[in-house]
Amino acid sequence: MKANSFAACALAIAALAACNSNTTTETPGPGEPTLAAIRTATERFLDVNVALAEGYIRDPANMCETADMMGRPASDGAMGVHYFRPDLLGVTAPPNPRVDGTSTYTDFNLPAVLIYEPQSDGSMQLVAVENLVFKVSWAAAGNTSPPTFHGRPYDSMEDDPATADIDEAHNFMPHYDRHVWVYRENPNGVFTSFNPAVTCEHHGAHAMPAPT
Repeated sequence: MKANSFAACALAIAALAACNSNTTTETPGPGEPTLAAIRTATERFLDVNVALAEGYIRDPANMCETADMMGRPASDGAMGVHYFRPDLLGVTAPPNPRVDGTSTYTDFNLPAVLIYEPQSDGSMQLVAVENLVFKVSWAAAGNTSPPTFHGRPYDSMEDDPATADIDEAHNFMPHYDRHVWVYRENPNGVFTSFNPAVTCEHHGAHAMPAPT
């Protein structure tokens, strides 16, 4: 009986170890950085003023995006406020009615988008990084499927005209994007669009800082 108990315990431990391994193992593709490498490459952007100095701009609409804004359950959480590099996105048109661009850029060593969570004191805390490619440009470059990162296809984002009160593509033309939560643990997965551990509670509590 005791031997059987030890055996059962060993099997349980092995199963738990396998489960943990499956949730943490990375499989970067050729030339792709690991999550640790992304953190090293982007840690200077923990200071939002460094991001601004390097050409990132805060979302002109000053939106702190939450899951329910895009027709998803509020329990999915939020993204936060996006800061982006217009040059890396190849932005060709402002929101008229939607941001358009030519981006096929996918290098996470210098992400095109940084995502910050507003804090109660008015500061911004870096929580995630993101890359985004426009579907038309991606297809024009000869691609027949979405880009991938660590073996996972980018999410497809496109507004549905049938849901006029919801903006599924958050003010952008149809695109593929990939969020990577390297600065805020996401219980739903490091590549999930929204994070229940992120909040927009403090957004708008302070005046939006002037560009520097």
